[in-house]
Amino acid sequence: MSSTSYRSSRSLDTKQLSFEDVVMTGLAKDGGLFLPSQVPHLSPETINSWKDLTFQELAFNVLRLYIKDQEIPDADLKSLVEKSYSTFRSKDVTPIKLIDEKKSLYLLELFHGPTYAFKDVALQFVGNLFEYFLTRKNAGKSGEDRDTITVVGATSGDTGSAAIYGLRGKKDVSVFILYPTGRISPIQEEQMTTVEDKNVHTLSVKGTFDDCQDIVKQIFGDAEFNSKYHVGAVNSINWARILAQMTYYFYSYFQLLKAEGENSKVRYVVPSGNFGDILAGYYAKEMGLPIDKLIIATNENDILDRFLKSGTYEKFSPEVEVKEVKATYSPAMDILISSNFERLLWYLIRDTIAEGDDIKAGKELNSWMQQLKETGSVTAPKAVVDAAKKDFDSERVSDEVTVETIKQVYAENPDNYVIDPHTAVGVQTAFRNIAKDSDSDSNIRYISLSTAHPAKFSEVVNKALNGFDGYSFEKDVLPEELKALALKEKRIKLIDEASLEKVKGAIIEELSK
Repeated sequence: MSSTSYRSSRSLDTKQLSFEDVVMTGLAKDGGLFLPSQVPHLSPETINSWKDLTFQELAFNVLRLYIKDQEIPDADLKSLVEKSYSTFRSKDVTPIKLIDEKKSLYLLELFHGPTYAFKDVALQFVGNLFEYFLTRKNAGKSGEDRDTITVVGATSGDTGSAAIYGLRGKKDVSVFILYPTGRISPIQEEQMTTVEDKNVHTLSVKGTFDDCQDIVKQIFGDAEFNSKYHVGAVNSINWARILAQMTYYFYSYFQLLKAEGENSKVRYVVPSGNFGDILAGYYAKEMGLPIDKLIIATNENDILDRFLKSGTYEKFSPEVEVKEVKATYSPAMDILISSNFERLLWYLIRDTIAEGDDIKAGKELNSWMQQLKETGSVTAPKAVVDAAKKDFDSERVSDEVTVETIKQVYAENPDNYVIDPHTAVGVQTAFRNIAKDSDSDSNIRYISLSTAHPAKFSEVVNKALNGFDGYSFEKDVLPEELKALALKEKRIKLIDEASLEKVKGAIIEELSK
């Protein structure tokens, strides 16, 4: 049974909240992110007893540690889990696949959900949570007395469609997804804009993903707007998303040990943009899952890689002349500020310079975040960076190398396995680390997270593979379900500048209908 309550990562708001409050609110009033009051630590015996559980059984056990049974009783939580993962095309939900036997490299396939992206694992669950809590609140209510939620999110590609598919048709829920015009793939846009449910709205904003994310954060910071329209979050800042993603670290770890033997050391490589996916791995490690290392794989928007190498967390490298996010072949990672990194920084500060004091850690973090906002840069003390390096390593992968990696995996795998560009950033990072390890420890095994189906990134995949005899995107890559999207009518509202007022106006206009 869980005894966990939740607090803000900044110490301006010290109120302890329930799991339901955290899920429905998304962002703390002081601008911080919600953290569990404690991270449960599992004994090796408990972890070992979970090794033969199904994905759904594991999910229930992990979730139960962070959700009090007074909030969601066992039977209801099991039902939510079953409902959330019944939409996946694989019975394992998140299977692993050996793609390079010589290098002992596995892929964790996270794209078997309804929108072919890793975010389905969390957002199918989050959508069902919203519906569960609202149904309970609205029992016996009618008309304007009913509680509603207006979900507002920003996407660099996959979050939007996964949120929409998780929330479509949900009673008392309206969803508004902002995305940067022309900066997501055609299939990603089709997935979002062809959904016919009346509670779904897509806003194409002229700007970057960071512009969209800033507008969403400002909406959350607008107390009057929030109070009137009951704004909720589905971006990876929502704690329930991080929580749901912890399960596949446990599940893949057990799958790998069954394939490779109990003495294997497991390292995870995670393509990283907003830092939520790898943060779930950090929590799993803190809970006692014996992960040897978590390796951050970034594209040319490399703020996380630069932090681990220099200790400075800054939007732009001093050598870069053009001060804006770079549009790359892996657009879901085209992010300047990784929102969830704030959660990790809180733990690093608490365990080093704050000497275990939660309030002191929050106050220090708040000053860092204000400095970052005002100057675009903050430098961490050596003790904080050293603490990060105990659990994390990182690599930066260019567009050119991303294309070469897609080619290499296709050519060297007997099944002509096709990966998407984000997965390629992870695989290349794994290759580099494996090359460094080769002489030191033969028991190290790598699991690289495969975050999206290659069909969502036709331009880059074709650029890499069109030279191979017999290759056909239509035949080898594109699922029938995604083929059909091109024939459907799109519903898009264009916002001609990255303006908070224009976005708020569009939301109010749609809600008034």
